[in-house]
Amino acid sequence: MAAEFLVIHPLNPEPRKINRAVEVLRAGGVIVYPTDTIYGIGCDLLNRRAVERLCHITEVKPQKLNLSFICNDLSHISEYVKRLDTPQFKVLKKLLPGPFTFIFESSGRVPKILDVNKKTVGIRIPAHAIPLAIVQQLANPLITSSIKDDDIIKEYTTDPEEIYEDFKHRVDLVIDGGAGGNVPSTIVDFTSGEPVVTRQGLGEFTY
Repeated sequence: MAAEFLVIHPLNPEPRKINRAVEVLRAGGVIVYPTDTIYGIGCDLLNRRAVERLCHITEVKPQKLNLSFICNDLSHISEYVKRLDTPQFKVLKKLLPGPFTFIFESSGRVPKILDVNKKTVGIRIPAHAIPLAIVQQLANPLITSSIKDDDIIKEYTTDPEEIYEDFKHRVDLVIDGGAGGNVPSTIVDFTSGEPVVTRQGLGEFTY
């Protein structure tokens, strides 16, 4: 059966439609959704069956699983990182929500995803109303990966209808929140204590 295609307003997401996306996630579904950078593919972090499906769809082995968590606020982040010092918190407070992925040592609350204990975790709070509303309603983070295109020139697919055609037989729901971007998030690694930019993306890192 083909995936559901759901158009949601990017600035004022309709609660009924957000509820529908959350229903799909709670049932173990995998969804495609917009962010402030590029479209992502994800599922409920705490649903093991869904995470297994996500690994299969993205062709990532559990041992190589370096996916990010979508959270909806800073208090949410503190549950999943081992230590968040005051200077680090100030950086996150200044830059989030925004186009950044922050890498931290993972806390004991991070599930042993597919029996692989991940020592680090990537955290995102995108500046986009749709994923924030979904995570708030779900009450768990989304574990997420980027939607990539096979075309070398056009690395990231930006058209949700094209994404639907590519993924309609692999995922359960594709959200159309308008055209996506083609520049990924900036990755900042905090595992050594001091921030290190490991990928320059859309966000300009200053602190």
